[in-house]
Amino acid sequence: MRIGVALLAGALLLAVAGCGGGDESRARAAGREAVRSGEPPRETRRAEPQPPPPRRIDCGLADCVSLTFDDGPGEHTERLLDILKAAGVRATFFVLGQMVEEHPEIVRRMVLEGHEVANHSWSHKDLTGLSAAGVRSQIRRTQQAVKKAAGVEPTLMRPPYGATDEKVARAAGMPQILWSVDTLDWRYRDADRGARVGIGEPGRGGIVLYHDIHKPTVDCIPRVIKGLKKRGFTLVTVGELFQDVRLEPGEI
Repeated sequence: MRIGVALLAGALLLAVAGCGGGDESRARAAGREAVRSGEPPRETRRAEPQPPPPRRIDCGLADCVSLTFDDGPGEHTERLLDILKAAGVRATFFVLGQMVEEHPEIVRRMVLEGHEVANHSWSHKDLTGLSAAGVRSQIRRTQQAVKKAAGVEPTLMRPPYGATDEKVARAAGMPQILWSVDTLDWRYRDADRGARVGIGEPGRGGIVLYHDIHKPTVDCIPRVIKGLKKRGFTLVTVGELFQDVRLEPGEI
């Protein structure tokens, strides 16, 4: 009799366990079946980070200035991105394709933090000295490198040295963006001078040229941001500066 009661109790325990662990058992069985069938176990995919939404800034009403940085990304660019992020500022980076290939993660970060990535050729050659096919190659390779790194394609370009002509304009097939303030940071490598020029010279609608490959340039940017804001300027990307203007390919 005691044996019968024990067997009955054991059966009840198994039944209760089966009710509580049915889902787990089925999951294990499904996993074993997937392995037998050669299918990989299903994993929950995390959502990919996305860039922030575009901002609507009316530079017809606001006093806008755009900070632009050429020739990167390089060893100082991530620190610059930290500075811009802390200040809530977006900028435009005219990148070299060969540097994008070396630092794709930095370009991806630029995009994810709302900055504009633009084309500055593949290897910083004077495009006026190249054939039309050579210009197209310099632009196309950089477009492809940025797309591979960050999933976007630049819509603006800046010719190295600001050197351009009708041949370059036609072959590049993109609006060309020059500058209104050249800080000459590449020549002087002086943070105090870079800050003084970057704060004092821009006017409304200004485009300021810096190079993020130089340490003194990155050193001066916190002061530049503070100084321009104190003057009442709103800091925007080049694309935001021309938000209500249709820029045509080849246009300067």
